[in-house]
Formats: sequence, C-alpha cells, structure tokens
Amino acid sequence: MATKIDKEACREAYNLVRDDATEVNWVTFKYNGSTIVPGDQGVDYETFKRKCTDDVRLFGFVRFTTGDALSKRVKFALITWIGEDVSGLQRAKTGTDKTLVKEVVQNFAKEFVISDHKELDEDYIKNELKKAGGANYDAQTE
Repeated sequence: MATKIDKEACREAYNLVRDDATEVNWVTFKYNGSTIVPGDQGVDYETFKRKCTDDVRLFGFVRFTTGDALSKRVKFALITWIGEDVSGLQRAKTGTDKTLVKEVVQNFAKEFVISDHKELDEDYIKNELKKAGGANYDAQTE
C-alpha cells in the first residue's frame, strides 16, 4: 500500500518548531498504518532521542541554537531515524517516504539519516550544522 501523509497536521507541527514564540524544539513524524502523521513534540533534545528506539522508523524536525559569543543562530535539522530492528522492506520504503515529509518540511540546514544511537549525539549534530552554516567566527578565540 502506498504511503500517504497528513500534510495539514504535519505542517502545523512543523510550524510549531519554526515559530520563535513557542518553546517546542522538536517534533516527530511517525507512521500510523500507511499514513505519516505528527507524533510527539517537546522542548528537550534528550526526550527526542528517547523516541528513537531500535524498533521504529520516524522523521524528526529539530531546532538547534548554534553560534558563538558574537552570534547565535537557529538551525534546523531533518533527522530520519531507522532503528536497528526495522525490517529491510521498511528501511527501503523510508527513503522514498521521506520525499513526502520533505513536501512539508522544506527549510532545514542539514539532513541526517541515522540508525546508530551515537550519531544522535547533540554535539555531533550541532557540529555538523555549524559546518553547514558557512561563516564560523569561533577561530578568532583560538
């Protein structure tokens, strides 16, 4: 059965993360049968990481604040999580299903496809976002 996405509900969740007036820093998009729908949302990145279990596949849209003493910047990451215990067929479908998510989640600095918990490390993600961000003024203090 072809995967569908609840665009309107997913767009609302996506906009919560992008809105500076909310405290929501992340949202997940999960499978409800063959439809991608908004999942959990929250403020703490550690809580997001706990949603990434070995038996699920999900998409996460996460807000990070990067920068240095001179300049703080908000960067967004699109994270595709595929747990170790997800079947080969579901793994393969996740790649094509991501195009549906990208119809809603259009603004992000970097995209990640992760199935190893170590790669979910907040410092690793922030460092990758910093590299993707262009100008880096941290070198002035080194």
